[in-house]
Amino acid sequence: MAVSFDEVEVGTELPAGSFPVTRATLVQYAGASGDFNPIHWNERFALEVGLPDVIAHGMFTMAEAIRVVTDWTGDPASVVEYGCRFTKPVVVPNDGVGAVIEVTGKVAALLEDRRVRVDLVATSAGQKVLGMSRAVVQLA
Repeated sequence: MAVSFDEVEVGTELPAGSFPVTRATLVQYAGASGDFNPIHWNERFALEVGLPDVIAHGMFTMAEAIRVVTDWTGDPASVVEYGCRFTKPVVVPNDGVGAVIEVTGKVAALLEDRRVRVDLVATSAGQKVLGMSRAVVQLA
């Protein structure tokens, strides 16, 4: 069921999302994206370049975050614009559990043409991993 512009207001909270990330997830994403940078799969290399461990791809993190919006609208094509800043990496330990990206969203502005701006907050291990994460969404 499509979300109607008439049924939302500034402050409307989207259902939160919790997205697990394992080393296997990162290998799958690397294969799909073609981004085989060793910081995303090789622990020794990641440590040598000063990272705390293997980290998730920034674009993967960004994609997981926008799922809160597309799950809410039910339509990936509803996202008209989307952008963010990468503030902290998602560290993915090789412990069989991995990491979790927690995402919340809130309608921050009502725009013209039945569009809204949604502000997202994405965290992992208690740290904000995306800054200025905002999407413009076309509603029914």
